[in-house]
Amino acid sequence: MSSTTEITDARLVDLIRGRETMSIAEIGDACGVTATAVRQRLTRLMSQGLVERVTKRHGRGRPEHRYSVTEKARRQLGNNYADLAMVLWTELRQVRDDEVRRGLLQRVADQMTQLYRGQVQGATTTDRMESLRGLFADRRVPMTVSADGRSAALEVGDCPYPELAAQDRGVCAMEKMMIAELLETPVRLSQCRLDGDTCCRFEAGAGRAETARPTAQEVQVRASVPESSFVAESGALQ
Repeated sequence: MSSTTEITDARLVDLIRGRETMSIAEIGDACGVTATAVRQRLTRLMSQGLVERVTKRHGRGRPEHRYSVTEKARRQLGNNYADLAMVLWTELRQVRDDEVRRGLLQRVADQMTQLYRGQVQGATTTDRMESLRGLFADRRVPMTVSADGRSAALEVGDCPYPELAAQDRGVCAMEKMMIAELLETPVRLSQCRLDGDTCCRFEAGAGRAETARPTAQEVQVRASVPESSFVAESGALQ
């Protein structure tokens, strides 16, 4: 798919989103294209899960087909909250009381976990990693899974929160806690992009007991951020 087509698709989705629902004729009039061209584009967008069709019946006549954007499309096109997230995180870090700040960070991590928990499935750690990988692929966060039968690792190629992590490594601890909860097993951050590694690598399985010795990367993270930023990092966080 060329970049020109991608831009056209994005504009079409944005057009439908602005009007809630549209018919093929309405889309054709607004874009100045034929009904056949509209149908072809809508078919592609529906296959991508960005547009859905709703059928409305009016008496005994032919049903009317109208099109609307999906929640997936709204997430991809309408969620640009980087600045807001940065401001909120900065304000949270300014809370002076360590216990209050720790509690707030814990609640943020818990809410993130609950947001994804029902979408992560699998009987084994590797299965759940694959499920998590697919979930974040929809959010354009590249992940890969590797396993050798004794242990498994989830590698995050691009940080989901790059601006926040660059300002405060406490975000790394929150992400680690969320991943451990979603995988239902302790994980260890053995590599980190902030240290110059090619990815952030979360390891689970053999040798990842709760008392496991932290890696050099984890020691650096701990040294650069106040202890309270790590949301009481113990147990499942190890």
